[in-house]
Amino acid sequence: MAPTLLALAHWSTWAVCAVIKLPQLAAVLAARSARGVSVGSLLLELAGFLVFLRYQIYYGYPLQTYLEYPIIITQDVILLLFILRFSGNMKRALFYAVIFGGGWYMLTLQKWIIDLAMNLCTLISAASKLAQLQCLWQTKDSGQVSALTWSMSAYTCATRIVTTVMTTNDLAVLIRFITMLILNIWVTATILHYRKTKKTD
Repeated sequence: MAPTLLALAHWSTWAVCAVIKLPQLAAVLAARSARGVSVGSLLLELAGFLVFLRYQIYYGYPLQTYLEYPIIITQDVILLLFILRFSGNMKRALFYAVIFGGGWYMLTLQKWIIDLAMNLCTLISAASKLAQLQCLWQTKDSGQVSALTWSMSAYTCATRIVTTVMTTNDLAVLIRFITMLILNIWVTATILHYRKTKKTD
C-alpha cells in the first residue's frame, strides 16, 4: 500500500507541475497584461525554488522527490519574461539572470551556506506568497491571477508532505511544505473572494 501511495503522490505531483503555470501564462498572454500578478512574488518564488532544488541535489535526495522543480522553474522564468515584456521592463531580465545564476553557484561553496539558505528558503517562499496577497489586498482585484495555478500549488504541497514523510523525513523540508500549503490555500481563497466580489459589482 505504501509504495503505491508514494508512486501515486510522485506521479500526480509531476503531472500537475507539468502544467502548473500554464493557466497563469494563458491569462497573462490572453490579456497581454500582468495586472494583479506580483513581480516581487514571482521573483521570491523563483529564488525559493532554486534554493530548494540546489539543496535537494546537494544532499543527494532521490530524484523523485524534486523532479518537478526544474519544470516549475522553467515555467516561472517564461512567465517572468512575459510579465517583464508586457510591463516594458525587459532590460531587467539580464540582471535577474546574473543574480540567480550567481546565487546558484554560491549556494554550494560551503555546506553551511546551503543549510542556511534552506532554512531561509521557507521564509523566502512564504514572503513570495505574502507579496501576492499584499498585491491582491491593495488592488482588491484578482486581475490576471490564476486561482487554478494557486490551487494546483496547494495540491502539490500536500502531496510533497506525504512524499517527504515517506522518504527523507527532512524536518526543514516538511516545515516548508506545510507552510506553503497553508499560504497557497490562503492566496487561492483571496483570488476567489475578489473574483466573486468583482462579479457581483
